Amino acid sequence: MAGYYVIKKGSSGMFHFVLKADNHEVILTSETYVSKQGAHTGIASCQVNSPYDSQYDKRNSTSSQPYFVLKAKNGEIIGTSQMYSSTSARDNGIASCKFNGPTTKIVDES
Repeated sequence: MAGYYVIKKGSSGMFHFVLKADNHEVILTSETYVSKQGAHTGIASCQVNSPYDSQYDKRNSTSSQPYFVLKAKNGEIIGTSQMYSSTSARDNGIASCKFNGPTTKIVDES
């Protein structure tokens, strides 16, 4: 079973999505969008770009915690992962994003 996307509306009125694994753990959190349609466009970009290693930017936070960023072909950031305890955990997160990202299941909680 693959993961799913959840579209949410924040208190500011902006939208974002999260990609979750089938165990309901958050894999990736998107940038914010002015409209729900923008969030849907972001999901489409995630579906297209997530399978490719070249679209991931492996980073470390200022406190040296590993995380990753998924980028579109034009270099725009689609979403950012959580902070991980190790580089191997981050790499497992990327593998999960690659596996679950192409899913078409979308839950609208906005």
